[in-house]
Amino acid sequence: MSPGPARGRTAGTDGGGPRRGPVRRWQLVRAGTDAVPPSTRRFMARARQRRMRAALPWAVAGGVLAVAGLVAWAVLGSGLFGVREVRVVGADLVTPVEVREAAAVPDGVPLARVDLAATARRIGALAPVERATVSRDWPETLVVTVVERTGVAAVPQDGQFVVLDRAGVVFRTAPQAPDGLPVVRLATPGPDDAGTRAALEVLAALTPQLRAELSELTVEGLARISLTLRGERKVVWGDATRGPEKARVATALLDRDAATIDVSAPDVVTFK
Repeated sequence: MSPGPARGRTAGTDGGGPRRGPVRRWQLVRAGTDAVPPSTRRFMARARQRRMRAALPWAVAGGVLAVAGLVAWAVLGSGLFGVREVRVVGADLVTPVEVREAAAVPDGVPLARVDLAATARRIGALAPVERATVSRDWPETLVVTVVERTGVAAVPQDGQFVVLDRAGVVFRTAPQAPDGLPVVRLATPGPDDAGTRAALEVLAALTPQLRAELSELTVEGLARISLTLRGERKVVWGDATRGPEKARVATALLDRDAATIDVSAPDVVTFK
């Protein structure tokens, strides 16, 4: 006898297999903002603000460091602010070319890296330069301000005249004595020479009247200094001591009819 038709299967069965429960399918659904309680939203917003406030100083510091690094590289490490010009101010006895050569600053070197003091010392080594200052004029110029030596006496040497400043430094040579400078005759002009220092001390002590009459000052020895005035008159000065007193006495006697006035001992003056 053939089996009868199969009856419908009961839910949860699979033929003769074991009984199973119903199949569940999950689906993610985005919840609306209304699903989050207001207190939770406020808490989360405050937490985000705290994180942003905590991170802000670090972000700012990082930005500042980055900018500073970029600026330092541009100023110190690149040719963007390199030396393009050396401007010379106050030079007369020396030429701008001589000053630039003495400065020895390579073209294009970063302006910020130039050693100003060392550069000024190199320029100050030029004989006519008494002192020099160096400054930066951004973005590309080095400014050199020169103060040159001022002559106070001319000394005959080998058919020419060497010019001395107030310190006895020989800083230039001329074919003849420059106008307005007294001629000083001495053997070895220079700042370390005792005769040079004595001659400069006497010149500094002269009154305007004596200086106007002076033709030559001769140093034959430290105690044998004499002045030659206009008209071939002579003032025996002796050594360089008591200069202002000797100058006053000699000035007071300029009107005397005498070829020689001896003020080497200003307390006891003699005439010839």
